[in-house]
Amino acid sequence: MRQIIRYLSHPQVLIDPANPIPNWSLNDQGMKRVAALAASGALVGTKHVISSAETKAIETASPLANALGCRFEFREAMHENDRSATGFLPSEEFETVADQFFANPEKSVRGWESAKAAQTRIVSEVQKCLRACETGDVLFVGHGGVGTLLFCYLSGLPISRQFDQGPGGGGCFFEFEGPGSKPRSGWQPLENLIVSDKPDETAQHLSVSTH
Repeated sequence: MRQIIRYLSHPQVLIDPANPIPNWSLNDQGMKRVAALAASGALVGTKHVISSAETKAIETASPLANALGCRFEFREAMHENDRSATGFLPSEEFETVADQFFANPEKSVRGWESAKAAQTRIVSEVQKCLRACETGDVLFVGHGGVGTLLFCYLSGLPISRQFDQGPGGGGCFFEFEGPGSKPRSGWQPLENLIVSDKPDETAQHLSVSTH
């Protein structure tokens, strides 16, 4: 049977420079978007929800798994690229360093985990999970950075920020059919999963940092 595998990045977060970034929570906008997806029934057929262990990812994955009544687990190795060397950076500085991260995949930029190392980690973890999820659709919930690195690998493309989810605070997805297949398209807002009689009401993203 056809197996649909989706990778969903967490939506908007409450930026709190005083707390470590992995501990940040979703903000009101992010929670509303997750609630709308959970209530829509758009993910029916999903049998496995697998999340990064970061707070914002768990807060995205948990309501979806609860609505689906399916197995939920989190995996430590699915975290965003390790940026603990710098911690929180103001938006403009963050974007500059993120550009360098993607442009120099073999190098550690300002102590960050390199893009190549982060890609190897996320690809290995996704492959490991899929070997244990042979039936039913699978939803991975994670982050824009490593999600883009996974997308590049699956698509046979070089690492490039050109394939990033872009501005808007996250809450985007891509999907593919079974291990080894290429994504059907690039990143799309999660609202594209929701069947609506009023497509013009697709939620607008807020222009906030994608930390």
